[in-house]
Amino acid sequence: MRNIGLKLAYDGTNYCGWQVQANGPSIQAELERSIEQLTGSHSRVLSAGRTDSGVHALGQVASFHTESGIPGERFQPALQQFLPEDVVVLESREVAHDFHATFSAKRKRYRYVIHHGRAAFPFVRRFAYHLSVDLDVAAMQAAAQVLIGTHDFRSFETDWPNKATSVRTVFEIEFARREHWPLWTNVSSLASAVGEMSGMTGVQSTSGDFISMDIVADGFLYNMVRTIVGTLINVGRHTWTAADVSRILHAQKRSAAGATAPACGLYLVHVDYGDAWHAVFESTSAAIEVPVS
Repeated sequence: MRNIGLKLAYDGTNYCGWQVQANGPSIQAELERSIEQLTGSHSRVLSAGRTDSGVHALGQVASFHTESGIPGERFQPALQQFLPEDVVVLESREVAHDFHATFSAKRKRYRYVIHHGRAAFPFVRRFAYHLSVDLDVAAMQAAAQVLIGTHDFRSFETDWPNKATSVRTVFEIEFARREHWPLWTNVSSLASAVGEMSGMTGVQSTSGDFISMDIVADGFLYNMVRTIVGTLINVGRHTWTAADVSRILHAQKRSAAGATAPACGLYLVHVDYGDAWHAVFESTSAAIEVPVS
């Protein structure tokens, strides 16, 4: 039995999330269907992260076992012919038999994209959260640092408890604001990449229509990123301060935090497998073309 790894990008708009569900199409179901069509046998596909309904991915990692003799790198073009246009296999290869897309992951990077403007721009409405009110990004960046470190994040978890523990370690949170930049790029650090282009780090500009938040952690709770965004938006509106974010973190109740930001702005960007990463996939900084219709 062979183990095949996949790197994926997808527009999650038309899906009920990663996991197979009875209430609509899922990314997992599309992949498992395409693998069965290609190989003639069913394979269960594992993922690095179970993205929710409407959430996108630039660098999702999946794995599955198969007895097929197709070379690992050939699964990429072979599977693509059976997949819809909004689910793309970026790369495929054979991986170690004990590699597990979920449990082998060390860190994950998510990105949330906000588009500010008087009117919602039709070409990005499926891929960013539109806000007509401008935000103080510097205040959001400063307040976000309260969340760095190992904490119980149950205040930011919908329907707690969903896991054995709500303790997670957040390694970094970076905000960036630009008029034009490759927001839909699966680099391991968008702010660093933008900094290299502009000579700046952290908050990249005092003007511009796009605001993004990159967050890296050892794992995430249900709706954790979107609730953190909703909370920090209140900071950006000067409704709350960094002290309020600290209060919310330690309140240990979801009702203390802000609203859950819409799914359309959230992306799974990158999954870090530590020393095993290069045995799975080489990290790539190539831009991903997001399908828009």
